[in-house]
Amino acid sequence: MNQIPKKKTLYFLIIMVIVTTITYLNHFDNAFHFDDMHTIVENPNIRSLKNIPSFFTDGTTISSLPQNQAYRPVLTTSLAIDYWLGNGYDLFYFHLSSFILFLIQGVLLFFFAFRILNISNKDKFNFYIAGAITVWYMIHPAMAETINYIIARSDLQSTFFVILAFVLYQYSKTCKKYYLYLIPVIIGALSKPTAIMFAPLFVIYVGFFEEEISFRHIIEFSKKSKLLRVIKVSSPSIIVCAALYIFQGYMTPNSFSTGSSETFRYLITQPYVIFYYFGSLFLPIHLSADTDWTLLENIWSFKFFFGIFFLIILIVIAILTFKKKSYYPITFGILWFFIALAPTSSFIPLAEVMNDHRMFFPYIGLTLAVGYSIWLLIENLKKRYKFDIKYAVVIISTLLILYGFGTYQRNIVWHDEESLWKDVTIKSPKNGRGLMNYGLTKMAKGEYQIAEEYFIKALKYTPNYHTLHINLGILNNAKGNKKEAEKYFENSIKYGPGFHSSWFYYGRYFSENQRNKEAISKLNRSLEISPNHIPTRLLLMENYLELENWNELNKLAQNTLLIDKDNQKAQSFLLASVQKIGKLDLEELEILKNPTPEKYLDLSLKYYQNGLYQKCILAAEKALKLNKDFAAAYNNICIAQNLLGNFDKAVLACDRAIELNPNFQLAKNNLQDVLSRKSKIDELTKSLEANPSEANYLNITLAYYNYGLFNKCIIFAKEGITKHPTSDNLYNNLCASFNAIKQWKKAIDAGKKGLGINPKNTLLRNNYNYALSNSKQ
Repeated sequence: MNQIPKKKTLYFLIIMVIVTTITYLNHFDNAFHFDDMHTIVENPNIRSLKNIPSFFTDGTTISSLPQNQAYRPVLTTSLAIDYWLGNGYDLFYFHLSSFILFLIQGVLLFFFAFRILNISNKDKFNFYIAGAITVWYMIHPAMAETINYIIARSDLQSTFFVILAFVLYQYSKTCKKYYLYLIPVIIGALSKPTAIMFAPLFVIYVGFFEEEISFRHIIEFSKKSKLLRVIKVSSPSIIVCAALYIFQGYMTPNSFSTGSSETFRYLITQPYVIFYYFGSLFLPIHLSADTDWTLLENIWSFKFFFGIFFLIILIVIAILTFKKKSYYPITFGILWFFIALAPTSSFIPLAEVMNDHRMFFPYIGLTLAVGYSIWLLIENLKKRYKFDIKYAVVIISTLLILYGFGTYQRNIVWHDEESLWKDVTIKSPKNGRGLMNYGLTKMAKGEYQIAEEYFIKALKYTPNYHTLHINLGILNNAKGNKKEAEKYFENSIKYGPGFHSSWFYYGRYFSENQRNKEAISKLNRSLEISPNHIPTRLLLMENYLELENWNELNKLAQNTLLIDKDNQKAQSFLLASVQKIGKLDLEELEILKNPTPEKYLDLSLKYYQNGLYQKCILAAEKALKLNKDFAAAYNNICIAQNLLGNFDKAVLACDRAIELNPNFQLAKNNLQDVLSRKSKIDELTKSLEANPSEANYLNITLAYYNYGLFNKCIIFAKEGITKHPTSDNLYNNLCASFNAIKQWKKAIDAGKKGLGINPKNTLLRNNYNYALSNSKQ
């Protein structure tokens, strides 16, 4: 058997690593996509290395969505390590760890292929054949989805450990003797169950490359000793993989769903899908992150018969090449392709008909089979027609460059949501989810008309897609179409009652529209479906805080901290529930952790909008302590002092804002409003001092009421009543002012006295009844 030349191997591996790295150099800042959201971004479990032991005992830790909770502890552990290395969701570290593993897999693949080629055919070119196969695999565009799509590293990890197991078996006598090569298989299966396909692959490997069993041996059952040796050598791997399969099934949460129950239709669709996978090895021009392929209705379809015909051809090729030892890499590669596809292209129906990342594991065998076949073709051409091998080198090198360029372009496609989904709408124009997601990128930019166009297109292909109805609800809410929004949110629950998102986004809609009780009802249902969904918990706590439901807020905050102990928002909500701190006061406490003038200005405006004018002023003053020339903060002080009736202070604040920013039109408008109010009140005050008549008291109390200065209205109304005790209209102004500040008992008392003077005062009676109705709540 040829030995691997150490120096040449080192040079090749360095070149392979450099070429692969250059090809993927533009992918390290690519965004999170698809299932990355619920398994990484929204998964609190990966935010602490202390949670790692729980990954191996609890399958629900992999995702915040029950339907996606599978038992993959090694995968989740790797994500937790990435989070720790990057001190958060730093995309670079998530991509780096996957890429390093990918490069090591490339090294292993070379050794794996080289050993198989040497066993089959001791050719002096085996080193170069193995090298070409390795580079082809590493820079093939079909690999780009697995490398770019972070959660798809489950395919990478499981494949990596399968290859590692083979290499340990091939090159280490110790690992072979003590079955240590099975350790990687166990680790791989704990990343993705497809690693258990090592067992049938290993049986074939031992039969082909150690016992050299031919097709005749199997048919005639001759050379029983060889077959028995295959069984003996393979039995440990079969037992371990069978045990892993049972263990995986036991540890997988009951909530997990494959996403489909159409077993027969899925099965009859897969032959054509396998043909697509095979064709993509040569022409990877239709790669799509989310295809618009659908299940076949029955077998009476061209796609079904063509797929079956293709499978028969491959099987025939595998049988024919099985007759000669030097062709074993072709047979083995084809069987690897079939076996590695079995978990996703057979009896287990999955939500998507096909995915590009499903090619990652099968392509190990397919590149081996096809790559070796190409070499045999070159050799044949060389013998028959004296074909110069240099031409083959040029052609293959050119093709590899084109494949590498294609991968580089796929990395660009995977850069962000907009680029990814734009590509999907081109490659898969009938994919409702793809159209919707591209529309989402437009909605995020405020391009509502374009977003709606794509949503409506998507509705044509997926009318019952609950997520699409959610997004139509969000869009209509943003456009102010409340009735339409509610209709779509109701549809989302109709079509997806078992998905937490239907309830969460409807609850968020109610929350945004200050319908807190309805929001709480919907959010609690979302929490029942997906107990670990942190955004649901935080929004629910916001609504409890809004209603000052301290008991429920306290319980939910404590429970949330059991799941995500470092969640600062949950910690703040817990503090608010204990100290009974209102929403805006809680926000002010949060600002203290990282104060900025802008944060205090925003808080000041919120205080103003809630009628808390004194707090508005205090928050603006805190902003000024951080930036003494902050014109906007002076403007907020101006409008708050204006509504408090402190007109002189308001004028000073507005003057200062305009001094700092002479083009501050809003401050100029506010100053005019202050001066107008001040002039009006000064005029009414002079009239009242000159003549304290009932009419003048009514005028000044009405002015104060209209300006929102209810306390001053009360003061002058009481003063007027002492001088004009039979004025039912002054009692009306007094009652209305008490209503405005929600002092219902005092409003009722004023209303009673006024109606006792004049029972026919309709306006007073309305104000009195309003006070009565609110006092009973």
